[in-house]
Amino acid sequence: MVTFTGAGISAESGIPTYRGEGGLWHKYDPNLYASINTFLQDPSYYWSFFRDVRYPMLKKVKPNKSHLALAEIEERGNLKTVITQNIDGLHQEAGSSSVIELHGTTRIIYCMTCSQEYTMDEVFFMLEVQIPPLCSECKGRLRPDVVFFGEALKPQILALAYAEAEKCDFLLVVGSSLVVYPAADIPLKAKRMGAVLAIINKETTPLDDLADYVIHDEAGKVLPRVVKLLK
Repeated sequence: MVTFTGAGISAESGIPTYRGEGGLWHKYDPNLYASINTFLQDPSYYWSFFRDVRYPMLKKVKPNKSHLALAEIEERGNLKTVITQNIDGLHQEAGSSSVIELHGTTRIIYCMTCSQEYTMDEVFFMLEVQIPPLCSECKGRLRPDVVFFGEALKPQILALAYAEAEKCDFLLVVGSSLVVYPAADIPLKAKRMGAVLAIINKETTPLDDLADYVIHDEAGKVLPRVVKLLK
């Protein structure tokens, strides 16, 4: 089995979705806070958002029952890989060892000049002094290891995700609206290659009619029951 996860699984940990009801992009203009063009012209928008919103949120949240259930299913040998659209690192924190992060991770920050890496904590303390933060080694600009709007997904990461989807027998979608492409094409690829497709999401998705199983409910209620049945 391969699992494909989206913002809905992390919403149950307290991280708002982006486009759903009460989502971040209803409060913060993504053209200012998540666009590569704006970041390159004036990174202070992103770094003020990171300091005031993203960092406090990530320091507070913990993996929820869904993350923990997927890690346990992997440990049992039933789940090979998690492919995620999320950038919060909660799958790894829950114990998942094979995670493909399509959109990168907020938890790694690196220098655009010398590639020196920094943790979120290190950069947060830098932001207490100046915005934008600068590399302590070469004074170059720092950026998060995420895919901004206006950037393409890393080809090697996307190719790896497609390869896993094409090989799997069963693809489980958890908490994704399946509207962001090319990421949302991955479950469709698995279905075309003959895999069983199941979707757990509170709202309907464009692939509901193609799926073999659809459960419109919170993953935190459903996945622990799956673990119990597997036992």
